[in-house]
Amino acid sequence: MIMEANLQNSTDFILLGLITHPAFPGLIFAVVFSIFLVAVSANVVMILLIHVDSRLHTPMYFLLSQLSIMDTVYICITVPKMLQDLLSKEKIISFFGCALQIFLYLTLIGGEFFLLGLMAYDRYVAVCKPLRYPLLMNRRICLFMVVGSWVGGSLDGFMLTPFTMSFPYCGSREINHFFCEIPAVLKLSCVDTSLYETLMYACCVLMLLIPISVISVSYTRILLTVHRMNSAEGRRKAFATCSSHIMVVSIFYGAAFYTNVLPHSYHTPEKDKVVSAFYTILTPMLNPLIYSLRNKDVATALRRALSRCPSSQRIRVADLF
Repeated sequence: MIMEANLQNSTDFILLGLITHPAFPGLIFAVVFSIFLVAVSANVVMILLIHVDSRLHTPMYFLLSQLSIMDTVYICITVPKMLQDLLSKEKIISFFGCALQIFLYLTLIGGEFFLLGLMAYDRYVAVCKPLRYPLLMNRRICLFMVVGSWVGGSLDGFMLTPFTMSFPYCGSREINHFFCEIPAVLKLSCVDTSLYETLMYACCVLMLLIPISVISVSYTRILLTVHRMNSAEGRRKAFATCSSHIMVVSIFYGAAFYTNVLPHSYHTPEKDKVVSAFYTILTPMLNPLIYSLRNKDVATALRRALSRCPSSQRIRVADLF
């Protein structure tokens, strides 16, 4: 009560966490920390493999390395604070810390929206226009796509973060979430934010529609091209090169659709926290695992990297893939 009274006169917030009053905080800490370690390790290994193995120096893997960078930063802006709060009685986050979380979260999720759409275009060119692939996906175009994804995501952050933090928060300072997600923060405002929420909803839907349109058109063209293929081996290779991306897109956009498109009547604080945990904690772990376990090039590159280690430290990767 004393801490809450003090916060009434400060700009700090309290994060109530994924579970408001967990019965076993140590168990939750262990599970989340394990996922965090796997996610960061898997993404860093993916980035290093793509950097050191010349056979992975292709547009597809260059874009994949950017996805791993985004996922690594993405999970690092929410989970460390969440883990700290699980072990601490004072779950305080400063006004600036909250604003920074919102900005980075919006930048990364927006950037990933655009990047996944551009990765679908890359697969379309590889399958439907293989002879023109080196020209249509040259290094300059790849760099432009990556920079465009980061800039597009940051525009969302620059637009929404100042507006969100400019509202007066004169009531409770308790955010019913494990990080500063905009809808949870806006519930603490002492003024009507309905117009801003409507505009934000329209902005999020637009950001979803652009990459979803690119993905839909790209995979429609891919399916038509594969259907006309006479070679069974060609069809198998086409599906193999696209299956990992389709899985990642389905997982990421499924959660994003719930968060940004479904009406408020479908939302509850508990559901919102579970869905947020899925795409801020689990998705960064699943993405590199999906690409490594379902991709022979990555698995082969990992075997080659491990084979360079001293014989006493070698691991039989063949048993893992």
